[in-house]
Amino acid sequence: MSFLKNSLGISHEIVEKIVKEGDIVVDATAGNGHDTLFLAKLVGDSGHVYSFDIQDAALEATYSRLCAHNLQHRVTLIKDGHQEMDKYVPRGVKAVMFNLGYLPGGDHSICTKPDTTIEAIKKSLELLITNGIVMIVIYYGGDSGFEEKDAVMSFLKNLDYKKYSVLMHDFINQINCPPIAVCIEKLR
Repeated sequence: MSFLKNSLGISHEIVEKIVKEGDIVVDATAGNGHDTLFLAKLVGDSGHVYSFDIQDAALEATYSRLCAHNLQHRVTLIKDGHQEMDKYVPRGVKAVMFNLGYLPGGDHSICTKPDTTIEAIKKSLELLITNGIVMIVIYYGGDSGFEEKDAVMSFLKNLDYKKYSVLMHDFINQINCPPIAVCIEKLR
């Protein structure tokens, strides 16, 4: 077993250090519900998770996963694009998680897009408290994601370093475009 975790493992490790019971958090891409469940466990009964997806199948899978752990009461599932999160989520968010790409096992033509993802990241940063984080796992390669990866990375490189710290975790010697983890911390 490797000491170095993959991007998803790194993202969970970072979020777990930040999110505590009572926090408000967002899963910007519900997918099959793994991150929503992870966040629901972290925030406890006094916290809350807002989880977004545009696909019924994703929201249904997420709801089923939450019910299997009796944690559905900690989560609001929202069928809308993550770029609309400011319409549903109050300010004071501790962490926002994104998994870019398409729904695992789903239709590859339905995937996150550069323009709406960047808009969602901007809104996430506005909703965050100081020292809150946005955690992004960028899946790309194969039949999707290169354009989004390039656009998101370009956007992140231009964030004001006095307001945000941006850290990237990338395996540079692996094949087949391994996912990249990016963490943005709001400094003020």
